[in-house]
Amino acid sequence: MVERRDVQILVVDDDLELQGLLRLVLEAEGYTVRVAADAVRALAAVDEGDDDLVVLDVALGRDDGRLVLGEIRKRGDLPVILISGQGDTADRVLGLRLGADDFVAKPFSPVELVARVETVLRRARRARPEAPVTSVTSADGLRIDERTREVRVDDRIIDLTAREFDLLAFLARSPRQVFSRGQLLEQVWQSNADWQDESTVTEHVRRVRHKLERDPEHPRWIATVRGVGYRFEP
Repeated sequence: MVERRDVQILVVDDDLELQGLLRLVLEAEGYTVRVAADAVRALAAVDEGDDDLVVLDVALGRDDGRLVLGEIRKRGDLPVILISGQGDTADRVLGLRLGADDFVAKPFSPVELVARVETVLRRARRARPEAPVTSVTSADGLRIDERTREVRVDDRIIDLTAREFDLLAFLARSPRQVFSRGQLLEQVWQSNADWQDESTVTEHVRRVRHKLERDPEHPRWIATVRGVGYRFEP
């Protein structure tokens, strides 16, 4: 079972009052939440690849949330719940046809929103294969526990985002096997280079190294294979 603290939700809304309310409600339920107020910031956040679900308002000032939804769908299958002030059937059907996983009409109760978030996340988890429940420990004191989703270096807990953890755990399951950035996009992000820039992988490797390594410029655990990709050194 995935802990809610390991689930990160991106709230996209230009109404700062509603944005704050959504954040408050979801954080009260134990989720990690970050926010964006416009299309540019929203898509930049999506490209980072750390979110498990997007709560997206159709009305984004000068932007159209449905266009943002279309761009998210070009990048992959990240779950999206649309919020709209228009609760009629035609608007709901249009949102779902554009690729939304669910639709919430204003006004809505916090209980309804949380229930829909839980349902969409549960559906998304069923749709993708579960990672094997294993632990990997290195000789130099690195421990990756996939059951608790904890990473320790010399018994010190390392704070990784959900996507950073998934990347490290995936590499560690196949020590010394080299994976290209394209392969990592497919396996960790469930995406590909047609929808998402491979620099996403490069940036996440950089972040993981800075959190794990004593000397990130000369990494111990995640090695670069020049011209190919990355491998985990046991």
